[in-house]
Amino acid sequence: MRPEPPRPINTLRKESALHKHILIPVALDHEDLVPSKIRVARRLLEPDGRITLLTVLETVPGFVAEFVTVKSENHLTQRVRERLDKVAEGSEDIVTEVVSGKAGVKIAQYAGETDADLIIIGSHHPAAQDYFLGSTASRVARRAPCSVYILRETPA
Repeated sequence: MRPEPPRPINTLRKESALHKHILIPVALDHEDLVPSKIRVARRLLEPDGRITLLTVLETVPGFVAEFVTVKSENHLTQRVRERLDKVAEGSEDIVTEVVSGKAGVKIAQYAGETDADLIIIGSHHPAAQDYFLGSTASRVARRAPCSVYILRETPA
């Protein structure tokens, strides 16, 4: 008889398996996944913890900005924040934030700056180009200073 392989060691933090600050990136084209992310976050959140809904707006390249007469990002930032506030439904433990930059970099950077201890990010089922170019979820997972929970979208 062969000896049984060793059992895996529980690597969860002993003091608490719950999180104090959970960051939920919200892509404008995947808003329908936000309620699922919030439900997961609530199960993993300490009683006095907080959730941040974060949207990253891509910066307009200089050659495009030259043709824009109005600072569209200011107007867009306010509209996006209003949408995030609506999704948060007035919950006291949810704050909303809108920043500019590259999502895969900014999400991880924001998590580090705000001491987030978990990121819950959505991901679609990868297509061939995602394996070559990478997805936002994979970029965040590579760069994040904390744990990343990737919530897979269910196919319609």
